[in-house]
Amino acid sequence: MCVENFLRYITATAYVLISTSAYSAVTLDRTRIVFNGSNSSVSIAIQNKNQDIPFLAQAWLENAIHEKVKSPFMVIPPIQRLEPTQSSQIRIEVLEKKIDALPQDRESLFYFNLRELPPKSDKPNILQFALQNRLKLFYRPTPIVMSSNEILKNPWQEKLEIIKKDNKAIAKNPTPYFTTILSVQSQNANQSLVSQSLMIAPFSEAELSINAQDLGEFPTLTYINDLGGTPKIKYQCHIDICQKLESQ
Repeated sequence: MCVENFLRYITATAYVLISTSAYSAVTLDRTRIVFNGSNSSVSIAIQNKNQDIPFLAQAWLENAIHEKVKSPFMVIPPIQRLEPTQSSQIRIEVLEKKIDALPQDRESLFYFNLRELPPKSDKPNILQFALQNRLKLFYRPTPIVMSSNEILKNPWQEKLEIIKKDNKAIAKNPTPYFTTILSVQSQNANQSLVSQSLMIAPFSEAELSINAQDLGEFPTLTYINDLGGTPKIKYQCHIDICQKLESQ
């Protein structure tokens, strides 16, 4: 087989495997994890959607800069076999002597990773891909834990302000929680002014990739809540600041 034909073969095979794996990946029951400090563990449901092939599911945690960590949490089990259509769970447990080292006045960010490993193929010249899911894990210490009703009635995201400075739009997060902005729209626009989502750390601010003048007078901000929902906040902009409208 000549090099050109070999490369075409590999490319075609890779495409087929990616397409098949996209449908048969090991799936999770959520898109983000909130770990309340009042809990000792959290369980994540997973399932092998493939009806014919078993997969290994490998799980681990990373810190905010994507370094693997073994504390202050422990992932159980770190690897397991899932038969076709089988469901299972992964538990994340707190290491009590380590967790107190985290800030108690704000959330801490980690990443939960789940990689699916297909069985080794008995055919030659086959490329196989290990697909991986990465979820944000927010550790919320006990002093700032809110009940579901409190979050529903008074979501902290509504405290976000948009500051206009030198024709830049800056989102200010005065809360102890991470906040993810999904989109920002001007009053008459159908598309978001920002090209990608933006996560703002507690008690910090981040520049939006837009000109302040493009916000208009009544922009709308869409954020992601604890359940993965996408509520909207309507603002009224003044000369140097945009603030949430009280009546929406």
